[in-house]
Amino acid sequence: MQSKRKELRGYTVPGLDPEDAKKAIEILDERLVALIDLGLTLKHIHWNVVGPLFIGVHEMLDPQYEAISEMADKTAERIALLGGVPVGTPGAVVDRRGWNDYELGRDSVEAHLGALEVVYSGVIPDHRQARTRLSELDPVSEDLMIEQLRELEMFQWFVRAHLESASGELSVTAETEREAAAQAALA
Repeated sequence: MQSKRKELRGYTVPGLDPEDAKKAIEILDERLVALIDLGLTLKHIHWNVVGPLFIGVHEMLDPQYEAISEMADKTAERIALLGGVPVGTPGAVVDRRGWNDYELGRDSVEAHLGALEVVYSGVIPDHRQARTRLSELDPVSEDLMIEQLRELEMFQWFVRAHLESASGELSVTAETEREAAAQAALA
């Protein structure tokens, strides 16, 4: 199934080498999976965050979810435009992702934001790496990654602002969502 997803449907955009298109499709497919997963994670947090700062965080996450959904849509459309077949079904996303499911259920604002900071710290470097790989293959796809990075980095900044002290120290330095949630809850 996965090999069919990465094959060209007999065409790509004019002027783009078919082999470069295949490689770009593979890279974009990885990002599509990450964006779909991130969008679902944001909505999950939106539904399950509790505490005194609930409403501010609840309302902060909806625009992020909408923007991430738009990013996934543009990425899928780019895959199709290059001659690939974007697949965003739940089973296909789970099969193709290389990370575990988001670990928190109903929890505090601090816990979820600590865990979300870890999630963004995984997505953003992978997007940057994709941008670098696409720079030699397809500048239009690279531009898509740059556009998305601009928003992803801003969203992480919003999250980090809730976790940062006035002196600029971040209350979360963990590498896993559970560790980050525990650290944020203690801060």
